[in-house]
Amino acid sequence: MHPTTISGKKSIWAIIKPYLNVFDPTLLLLVCLIMTVSTINMVSAGSGFPGRLEDHLRNICLALVIIWLAALVSPQILMRVAVPVYLVGVALLVGVALFGIIKLGARRWINVGVVIQPSEIMKIAMPMMLAWWFQKREATISWQEFLIAGVLLAIPAALIIRQPDLGTGTLVSAAGFYVIFLAGLSWKVLSGMVVAGAAFMPVAWHMLHDYQRHRVMTLIDPTTDPLGKGFHIIQSMIAIGSGGLPGKGWMNGTQGHLQFIPERTTDFVFAVFSEEFGLIGNLVLITLYLLLIGRGLLIAANAPTLFTRLLAGALSLMFFTYAFVNMGMVSGILPVVGVPLPFMSYGGTAFVTLGLGIGILMSIHRHRKLIQS
Repeated sequence: MHPTTISGKKSIWAIIKPYLNVFDPTLLLLVCLIMTVSTINMVSAGSGFPGRLEDHLRNICLALVIIWLAALVSPQILMRVAVPVYLVGVALLVGVALFGIIKLGARRWINVGVVIQPSEIMKIAMPMMLAWWFQKREATISWQEFLIAGVLLAIPAALIIRQPDLGTGTLVSAAGFYVIFLAGLSWKVLSGMVVAGAAFMPVAWHMLHDYQRHRVMTLIDPTTDPLGKGFHIIQSMIAIGSGGLPGKGWMNGTQGHLQFIPERTTDFVFAVFSEEFGLIGNLVLITLYLLLIGRGLLIAANAPTLFTRLLAGALSLMFFTYAFVNMGMVSGILPVVGVPLPFMSYGGTAFVTLGLGIGILMSIHRHRKLIQS
């Protein structure tokens, strides 16, 4: 029986149900579980930072709203706006290079009425643009299409790295590369790119800024500067190692509470979590991320069009890049590049970007079900 009132009008549930059906239950559950873990961890990591927990909870609510709004947008609309969003993003990056705002030695922001960081736009705009490009040429994809896609990727990536912002540049480059790879990039070409990249390393080394070269050298041997550039890595590794198998217990982490871990609510939040919850907690968190990525890849595999398959696949693997790079740099196996841990690190911008990614995945899944119905 249709849920209506006695007067024949639709009930409140019947009105709001279509707007709630946009959520993918599995994705929503996994995101909420990670956010729950992050809230528990932020109580400890954020102690000593007045208002940090409240702001983190606000960011979580903001991300959930962004997920809902993005899930309401159909993939057809995403495809129509892919090119304009990409062009606006590139134009803003050029604006940053010409007259951007400098903070902490980096030119990453621009005032357009409000101060924004255009590089964040490209984390979503880049895979959308490249997915649109290959969708439009689905019947005739050849090496020329891959070459042009590489140029479309290289332009914003170069502008972002020049700011300098190696962390965001890495994420944008990875998101674009995933689309190109999933579009059918030959393994021979990929192998050639790896060889060419290795040959280019000496030149790239001299193109890096001094602080970036210092980060790489510190990664190789952090003890060369234990009280300077190596301090972050050394203290985070001590925190991770001291957690052992079960961890020291919630709120009992000494490295975090004695303020030996720098940026313990943002880039190095995983070190606080590892110290207090140990290897067992890490395995639980990593499992949640793997399930989230796996669900996204399943959505990509079942998507109805090339555009949605490429976009969903790239967004899913982007979450892998976030988690892998953050955990790698905190564990001392990758350079420190300022990449947040998805839905764990404090920061409203990252929550908005990640929420958009989850919402788009939900939209793609819902679109598939609508086509089949």
